[in-house]
Amino acid sequence: MINSEHRARLSLYRMPPEWAPHLACYLVWPHNRETWPGKFEVIPPIYAGMVAAIAQFEPVRLLVNDANEIESVREMIRKAAADIADADSIMRNVYAFHVPTNDSWARDHGPIFVNRIDAGGGPAQIALDWGFNSWGEKYGAFDLDDAVPMRLGERYGFEVLQPGIVLEGGSIEVNGAGSILTTESCLLNPNRNPQLGRNEIEDYLKTYLGTSHVIWLGEGIAGDDTDGHIDDLARFTAPDTILTVLEDDPSDDNYSVLQENHARLESVRDQDGRPFKIETLPMPPSQVYDGTRMPASYANFYIANGGIVMPTFDCPQDAAAAATLARLFPGRRVVGVPSFDLVWGLGSVHCLSQQHPIPPR
Repeated sequence: MINSEHRARLSLYRMPPEWAPHLACYLVWPHNRETWPGKFEVIPPIYAGMVAAIAQFEPVRLLVNDANEIESVREMIRKAAADIADADSIMRNVYAFHVPTNDSWARDHGPIFVNRIDAGGGPAQIALDWGFNSWGEKYGAFDLDDAVPMRLGERYGFEVLQPGIVLEGGSIEVNGAGSILTTESCLLNPNRNPQLGRNEIEDYLKTYLGTSHVIWLGEGIAGDDTDGHIDDLARFTAPDTILTVLEDDPSDDNYSVLQENHARLESVRDQDGRPFKIETLPMPPSQVYDGTRMPASYANFYIANGGIVMPTFDCPQDAAAAATLARLFPGRRVVGVPSFDLVWGLGSVHCLSQQHPIPPR
């Protein structure tokens, strides 16, 4: 049951869309070797390049599991930054500090912020600490990850509220005007909140995130161990625009799933009853490693201040996806992060990052 005090307080708050200005981006330095079995050694340099790519646009708050590694981590990022631009200017945006974690998926265990939408009393911003249970207790311990929002609140002095149910950041997408995208396969999965039905979950989304209209898609892409996170399927690029991925090959496992989700999007309306503009991204060719289909998707991009940081897969579709993102985000520079190895961990750029929007004044 929703806390009645929370319901009253949060009626004046709303989650900003990802393109709203950011105070910082939270990232967690990779350390769990079981996340990338058999190829962990190549991950830190790639991740360092991703940190540098984001830090050229906005401050990065980087959680490091081992305090003794902070200086070596910074040096690895500095080397990656030197290949992008002036390393000193990028490194001034990188704040590395010790916080213990189980894994690196900051999108799913990090705080989700809501901003006050009027000039009344109360804090300008509140962080939500949703429960995290390792995507339905699929993997090992997750206690340290579940504590991250509180640890960051203590460090940076922001208020943290706990809604009391399980929810990952990668499972939701807002347009900042009242609509939220999610999937039935994830949020209605009994491995998250078996005590809640669709209506109860919608009530939580509306109460805590300041939304009024929930848009449900169906299944997720092949290889997605999250049970179908929205950030591999469809993203808002403006209050009236949804960008979704499509597979061209009818024989591919993703073809029918993505066609069905696209058909849903063509028929849905926004919070005011108006149709959305629907844009599409290609899917990369099937990415397979060690006999396993990986959840590779160009929808897993991160919207930074002045930039779009997107996964790339060394294929012709990279350029087509980058061109679409550049068109839909004028004024933001599109930067690629090689992600074939990253996605062996079953996630990519957006899964690894969590934005902290600037609080209103």
